[in-house]
Amino acid sequence: MQKLMFESSWNKALSDKDRNAIEKTFLETSKINNDTIQLTPLWKAFNHKGELLVTVLIHNFTEHSFSLDGTKLRYSVNNEILAEHSFTRPLLAIQAKYSMPWTFIFPKEKLDKKLSHENGLLEII
Repeated sequence: MQKLMFESSWNKALSDKDRNAIEKTFLETSKINNDTIQLTPLWKAFNHKGELLVTVLIHNFTEHSFSLDGTKLRYSVNNEILAEHSFTRPLLAIQAKYSMPWTFIFPKEKLDKKLSHENGLLEII
């Protein structure tokens, strides 16, 4: 059975509204159990630096721990690539059969500014 966890800094800083939204999304999407890593979108925004912030619920449906260290992600809209970036977070691992929210920050230098960021898809490549 899939379990929801929060990284310690998230657990401290998360508003009740955001926690409830994450828990609701978890309940709606945690029963797929297809032995893969699945990224379920939660929200996206741009920060004051012009960076794209994409928050997802990472479902580790596998039998093994999943590390974000060296993970390359692509954010695309209608099959057009808006951004690609490699993420390094060696201490962050999601245990087997756990789900955890996380925000990926794409540097503004990596963004194709000609494309809309609406209705995008984040995927591991």
